[in-house]
Amino acid sequence: MKVVYMGTPDFAVYALESIIKAGHEVQAVITQPDKAKGRSKALVPTPVKAKALEYNIPVYQPEKLRDVENVKLLSEYNPDVIVVAAYGQILPESILNIPRYGCINIHASLLPKYRGAAPIEWSIIDGQQITGVTTMYMEKGLDTGDMLDKVEVVIEPEDTGESLHDKLAVEGAKLILTTLDKLVAGTATRTKQNDEESCYASMLYKDMGNIDFTKSATEIERLIRGLNPWPCAYTRIDGKGVKLYKAQVCQVPEGGKPGEIVEVTKKTFTIACGKDGLIIKNLQPEGKKPMDTVSYLNGNKITVGMIAGE
Repeated sequence: MKVVYMGTPDFAVYALESIIKAGHEVQAVITQPDKAKGRSKALVPTPVKAKALEYNIPVYQPEKLRDVENVKLLSEYNPDVIVVAAYGQILPESILNIPRYGCINIHASLLPKYRGAAPIEWSIIDGQQITGVTTMYMEKGLDTGDMLDKVEVVIEPEDTGESLHDKLAVEGAKLILTTLDKLVAGTATRTKQNDEESCYASMLYKDMGNIDFTKSATEIERLIRGLNPWPCAYTRIDGKGVKLYKAQVCQVPEGGKPGEIVEVTKKTFTIACGKDGLIIKNLQPEGKKPMDTVSYLNGNKITVGMIAGE
């Protein structure tokens, strides 16, 4: 098939490379503009752009996809299909109508659950046990188009936003090939989404990582995993900011109030929560690299009775 590919972050790289290696003709890649990073403010290409350039595929980075010249450009390519994965802009109807087989989105959830920007992280935060990837026809609504194919992925107790992202990216790269094959063969079947079963996975923002220790340890542990590696769950201990990357739910002695450090050993310390407590395993103090708790305790005096939080 002649394919125009639209995507931006690491998640979208897997499917792009899968489509190329399967022998489809990727005519062009559309991705978000380069962004300035670091102190030097040097422009850094998106992961999808970097991968496309490895294969000498033309890359376009429009500020506004809906502009007339971009619609004209895509029309001239006359692709069989446009494949989209975490592109970052809504496709206007003028583009949705261009390809022969339509615009197909690779979405990292089992639709209609977790429509929106951050389905991977929210599935962990909400305590889901199974998630997956759905390929779907794109329409004007947000992730509301008819579904084509699905694959389920188990969320393991140790999964973080990062590890689950990688699993789903791999499965999405396989699933899109299945969907493209069905489109060519004329065997693809459309399934409408049940809007009553939908929920919205909003964008992540830094403030949502500020830990409220009045919540249960289970809720907080899921938040820590879901927001790892970004934007990270965080708190303050002994007046200093600390990001938490790994913790274990445990029972705590009665009387410990939320946020209170109720136990300190040579290797760990435990913080009481609204229900149960958290044994802290990995963290990152302000201005330092991530470390295990043993290393943290070697450089910080933590005592029972200290209060974590603002």
